[in-house]
Amino acid sequence: MTLLTRDQVYAGCVYERVAKVEPRQQAEKQQYGAWAHRLPILIRTAGLAQALAFAEAKGTNAMATAFQRDLAEVLGQAGFRELAARSRSAPIDEYMWLTQEVLTALLWFKRFAQSILDVTGDQDEPEPTPGA
Repeated sequence: MTLLTRDQVYAGCVYERVAKVEPRQQAEKQQYGAWAHRLPILIRTAGLAQALAFAEAKGTNAMATAFQRDLAEVLGQAGFRELAARSRSAPIDEYMWLTQEVLTALLWFKRFAQSILDVTGDQDEPEPTPGA
């Protein structure tokens, strides 16, 4: 029986999902990759619950929805709405753990957005920040 680290599991799961985006048009890859770069920053500045609520409200195009679905699946959630709801209702210890899990998964999304999709953070279109 082979045991894998959390990072190995996330890396494999994220790779599968990002690789499915690779054949798409560059504009779609850019939209998907932008969320991989933007969401960790939002979480660090606004907190998990507010960042996920913002992503829910602003991420309504097809690629944002695909990114949200992929993130939720990697984290073992039924959907992005469920992940966001969990972040709003979790006790502080679970909230902190969930934040760390989301950020760890997002690190792999960012890495693969850079390496597979060729999307870097400096290509992001500016969007309003939560609370602005």
